[in-house]
Amino acid sequence: MQLSTMDLDTFSQASILGFAALAGYILTLLPTNLRIVFPLTKKTGFPQWLLKYRRFIGLISFFLAVAHGFIFFKQRNFDIFDIKTYFVYFQGVSSFIIFTLLAITSNDWSVKRLKKNWKKLQSLTYLAMFLVTWHIWDKMAGHWTYLTPVGIAAITATIVLFLGRVLIERQSRQQKHQPTEGKVTVLTRVWDSISQR
Repeated sequence: MQLSTMDLDTFSQASILGFAALAGYILTLLPTNLRIVFPLTKKTGFPQWLLKYRRFIGLISFFLAVAHGFIFFKQRNFDIFDIKTYFVYFQGVSSFIIFTLLAITSNDWSVKRLKKNWKKLQSLTYLAMFLVTWHIWDKMAGHWTYLTPVGIAAITATIVLFLGRVLIERQSRQQKHQPTEGKVTVLTRVWDSISQR
């Protein structure tokens, strides 16, 4: 379905809140991705600024997402005891669970308490990134607002940036391991030649 043939609905409270939550969420994903994919951005100080306020931005984004979900919950009279509700809104519910966990553990006490597991838990944000994209495509199909294409373009660009970061990190790890493997091979050969004498 092409954008030109779609009816673009006017803004609603829920769509504005959802878009604002998405914008805040994208800002929380940018610092590390920008620093690795575009190292020159470090000189601007923008990634550092985002990193400094990431928790605060993330919490605001979470509360905007809660408000977004609450409005739809009220408008559509969801039956929370009907299992079909969770199948139909799988992406939204899954994203909400992840964001709730991230919001609850977004404090220094949780960092100290969870230790290494804290980073593992926080990495769920990257799963949420794909779920949110699926959620937007699925729920906005056929009745886009003027904000929908902007939101989809922004989250898609963020995913591309993230995948670029993953590729760079993987290549960096491979380069670190190659010299080590070369040294081990040389040492093995030296040891073999000594032991044969």
